[in-house]
Amino acid sequence: MPSALRIRLPGLALAAAIAVVATVIGHLIPLIGGPVSGIVIGVVLGLFLKPGPVLSPGVKTASKFVLQLSVVVLGSQLSLAEIARAGVESLPVMLGTLVVCLVGAWLIGRWLGVVGNLRTLVGVGTGICGASAIAAVTPVIGAVGAEVAYAVSTIFLFNVAAVLLFPFIGHLLGLSQHAFGLFAGTAINDTSSVVAAATTYGSEAANYAVVVKLVRTLMIIPISLGLAALVGRRERRLAMIETADAAAAPGTEAAPHTEAAPGTEAALGTATSRAAAPGAAALDPEARRRPRVHVFRLVPWFLIGFVVIAAVNSLGVIPAAAHPALSQASVFLITMALSAIGLSTDIAGFRRAGARPLILGGCLWLLVSLTSLGLQFATGLM
Repeated sequence: MPSALRIRLPGLALAAAIAVVATVIGHLIPLIGGPVSGIVIGVVLGLFLKPGPVLSPGVKTASKFVLQLSVVVLGSQLSLAEIARAGVESLPVMLGTLVVCLVGAWLIGRWLGVVGNLRTLVGVGTGICGASAIAAVTPVIGAVGAEVAYAVSTIFLFNVAAVLLFPFIGHLLGLSQHAFGLFAGTAINDTSSVVAAATTYGSEAANYAVVVKLVRTLMIIPISLGLAALVGRRERRLAMIETADAAAAPGTEAAPHTEAAPGTEAALGTATSRAAAPGAAALDPEARRRPRVHVFRLVPWFLIGFVVIAAVNSLGVIPAAAHPALSQASVFLITMALSAIGLSTDIAGFRRAGARPLILGGCLWLLVSLTSLGLQFATGLM
């Protein structure tokens, strides 16, 4: 057995064991589901069993690599043809609710004083697909365990509220099966909660809601890429500021006509000279190659894998009989990763977050629900 795997095996085994228990609980209580059960069990165990040198390597691997792998496997449930089957009519409602949710997360989150990463996780979790979107975005923005745990718990709370209230609201408004399926598919986050609420309303509503929900999951890709670009831009800006500060510090400026040390180059002076020379970027092969490297780094490997698997599924390469098993595998991997995140969660930091993220989640839930109904009414779909 390779030494790297041997070092990580204890932590991975613990995360997998928690995921097995959480999966059983999820089957017994579908309303809760495996991922939420996993993170709750992990948090409780983490109060008594802090990952030490033996468990930490595997726990970190589960919370990052396994999380990314789960996103790749999730692509097996999607097909590009499903967008057409869902119908063009669903796209205005789907995109409208997403835009309203993300803008609302930014504005309301800033007003409430919710920190950036937590605000982002609650926003994408509410706007796209709950734990799956949070799983995809977490490694992109570098969110910590406490932020992930709070975001997942917030999403879960309002998923439960939606399952209990949405069928009643649908009957109160006299929504058709088709309209309620679109409502549930765009305003409820977790797939199991979408199925639970729509099935209560009717089988036709359930079928349409699931397709809308799967298409909505595709929004993980542009949102994650956009966030990756923003994070990369922020890191480059900070690096430039640090470089400028270092150059301006006493004793760091090179004296006039001072010869650089052999094999070294003054980065700031070189950048300035290249920028000042007209056409320098076009003449410098290294400058031409640099943007390509930056663009490549903005595309996380697991998102590429997600697209590739979805495209393969679109071609019918993945047998339909394998879809249930792959779906269960994706959910189990997410459960395992969230269990590891729960184990390493800083409860003190979680408490310090306060009630504001929960208030943000509630505001976004109401905003998305009202937007979904409003857009259906405005477009004549209701």
